[in-house]
Amino acid sequence: MGSTTKDIDENSQAAAASKPSDAQEQKNIESIMKLERDAIHSRSAAEHIADKVTTFAGSTPFVMLHIIWFGVWVIANVGLIPGLKAFDPFPFSFLTLVVSLEAIFLTLLVLMSQNRMIKEADKRTHLDLQLNMLAEQESTVLLRLVQRIGVHLGVAEAEDQAAQELAEETDVHRLAKKLDDELPG
Repeated sequence: MGSTTKDIDENSQAAAASKPSDAQEQKNIESIMKLERDAIHSRSAAEHIADKVTTFAGSTPFVMLHIIWFGVWVIANVGLIPGLKAFDPFPFSFLTLVVSLEAIFLTLLVLMSQNRMIKEADKRTHLDLQLNMLAEQESTVLLRLVQRIGVHLGVAEAEDQAAQELAEETDVHRLAKKLDDELPG
């Protein structure tokens, strides 16, 4: 039962034949990059601004800037800087107002960015579903073709219930309903 060199070579060739070529991989990468460029270019000015602000707000420089800002504000307003009169004495009401307004606007910008990302994710999910459905339809056609070739060549087909079921078209609506019925929640 040992593998011969010929068997190994045939297996290697079969694996290489099923592996996508570098040209195909590059084509796929370029297609994905085009989809991403299209998504970026379709964003409104407000979405671009929201993305830039939320990207900066989630960065280390933003945190450091706030630490410095709050530190300087507190030091300046507790009288630790000689010659500087407190402009927002403890309990720092004006600082609280400014920080609250900043939090409100940051929250709104984050929500805008998240809504845009959800729309893009939904679009990708629909594209994925479409591609999966096309692949399933192609597989069904190929399975039927292989079955007809087998009949034409006189190859006896074993009664294989699974193969017969796979040769039938998949009813997406029935599957979705079944998932809805069986998934918890």
